[in-house]
Amino acid sequence: MQRVASPLVVAASLEELWSPRVVAEFDDSYVKVAKVQGSLAWHRHEDEDELFFVLKGHLRIEMEAGTVDLHEGETFVVPKGVRHNPIAEQECLIMLIEKKSTLHTGDVVTEKTRSLDEQLRPV
Repeated sequence: MQRVASPLVVAASLEELWSPRVVAEFDDSYVKVAKVQGSLAWHRHEDEDELFFVLKGHLRIEMEAGTVDLHEGETFVVPKGVRHNPIAEQECLIMLIEKKSTLHTGDVVTEKTRSLDEQLRPV
């Protein structure tokens, strides 16, 4: 059995912001980590929920119905179809659990959008 590094250690080692990397997979889902700072983009995932878990720092998820503030160790699931925009005022390390069909920035494409091939690159 292959041993997997700590998601926190992997996320901390990333050099690119808003560029998730797949660290594990199970059934039809990927576990991803990312280093984030600033704003990603308003977007939605029509058919997939998206789980955010803050490994280190603080993440704000803006949604049309309100805002959720997440601190280290906290989790929030953005339901499918909900427009949202993740924001980190300072550098933040996150873990995401998403279906394999989930597009990075959902229904929009920006300069921060990463393809699945980019997310699957070795760490």
